[in-house]
Amino acid sequence: MSGANTKVLRVAFPAAGSRRVMRFRGHGASLGLGASNTAELIQQIERGFSFATLRTLEVNSGLALSLLASIIGIPERTLARRKTAGKLAPDESERLLRVSNLFEKCVELFEGDVTAAVNWLTTPKKALNQERPLMYARTEFGAREVEDLIGRLEHGVFS
Repeated sequence: MSGANTKVLRVAFPAAGSRRVMRFRGHGASLGLGASNTAELIQQIERGFSFATLRTLEVNSGLALSLLASIIGIPERTLARRKTAGKLAPDESERLLRVSNLFEKCVELFEGDVTAAVNWLTTPKKALNQERPLMYARTEFGAREVEDLIGRLEHGVFS
């Protein structure tokens, strides 16, 4: 990757030797969502998540807010408006849930090791055309490919 498409990935990793271990139960857990079923989660998406959900993923993952916003397609000025309004649009909420689901699956792959999961998500992969999994997941189709890769790794099929 080079030129205008290059993004700087800023990740707040814990100090050397420390390991953040987290477990997430249910879709959207890394966002702090408390939906008890799929229908409730869909309603929350349609209403638009609070801006706090984006901040919660930032804290849980260590990924920079600007990077998360870029992945879900929120330009910097729009991000400032969303912060002021305290709410994301439904389409932004759905994309944020997509990213959080990938993050949660990756944390599970690395047995709760958030640092290892984020490192994997932010390192180019040969199986993804030398793209970083998080950047590859900007589209629904790309996210499915990243999920498939995680699934293959879970089952010992190294790609």
